[in-house]
Amino acid sequence: MNYTIRPTEPRDAAGTAALRRMPGVFETTLGLPSCRTADSNAFVANLGPNDHHFVAVLEDGTVIGAAGLHLEGNPRMRHVGSVGLFVHTDYQNAGVGTALLKTLLDLADNWLMLVRVELTVFADNERAIHLYEKLGFEKEGLKRMTTVRDGKYADEYMMARIRPGLA
Repeated sequence: MNYTIRPTEPRDAAGTAALRRMPGVFETTLGLPSCRTADSNAFVANLGPNDHHFVAVLEDGTVIGAAGLHLEGNPRMRHVGSVGLFVHTDYQNAGVGTALLKTLLDLADNWLMLVRVELTVFADNERAIHLYEKLGFEKEGLKRMTTVRDGKYADEYMMARIRPGLA
């Protein structure tokens, strides 16, 4: 499988929106079923200097994964970034998520000099938790009943990774 990881561009909005709505992906995000391509267009258009967003795309331009790193705006927290990640169901467990997250961590460690990268993940998303732990994230706590998902409240883990060599 040949794919490229590159910064998100306006032409990726439709593919990203379709990916967010995809069964098997949607349930692991904080999105709503009403997510439209216009929402993705606005998201891409409004990315600022504290937002770093990448997509994994096939040779034909199909978006098969997306990941973002957002830096805290508060000057006292400029050493902290938060990440989000999702991968097309047909490409899960194929290394796409690992490659996207490694891209974000390289940016965080070697270009932005972040100390802490954090995320939240649904407590029952074992595959994502495994990926995050494989790349150095640790569970810091359980946030109970934080999100409505399929008509029920779901728990999330707060996870973080301290840059290697600093902990």
